[in-house]
Amino acid sequence: MQIFTIGYEGATQAEVIGRLKGAGVDLLIDVRAVAASRRAGFSKTVLGESLKAEGIDYLHLRGLGTPKAGRDAARKGHVAEMRAIFADHLAEPQAQVEYARLKDLAGEKRVALLCFEADHAGCHRAVLAERLAEEDGATVVNL
Repeated sequence: MQIFTIGYEGATQAEVIGRLKGAGVDLLIDVRAVAASRRAGFSKTVLGESLKAEGIDYLHLRGLGTPKAGRDAARKGHVAEMRAIFADHLAEPQAQVEYARLKDLAGEKRVALLCFEADHAGCHRAVLAERLAEEDGATVVNL
């Protein structure tokens, strides 16, 4: 199993979709707490419609988004703090349900996790991908 991750910071919607198509992604799972963006083409509805037109399904799993405190820590470059906040968040019931859904979907389809940060290492999507790799032996590919 492979799990892909992608950030749209500094990229256009067309570039992101091109990378997803190039990797053969079937389903983009948006793991932002707030699936709205000031960047053109990356708000939930517009992104979902654009992906559908290109043959890629879209799913927003809000419960796998980083709480505000975690987003603030990530913006400041405090990656360890963000990871700790997100680890606590993953213990919450909604996050556990949505993580189980992510895990099932990743076992059935070629899935990519989407968030803002270009560098996966400073983003909570890396935590999700690492957990899938640890639990299910997934190979992580950062697009």
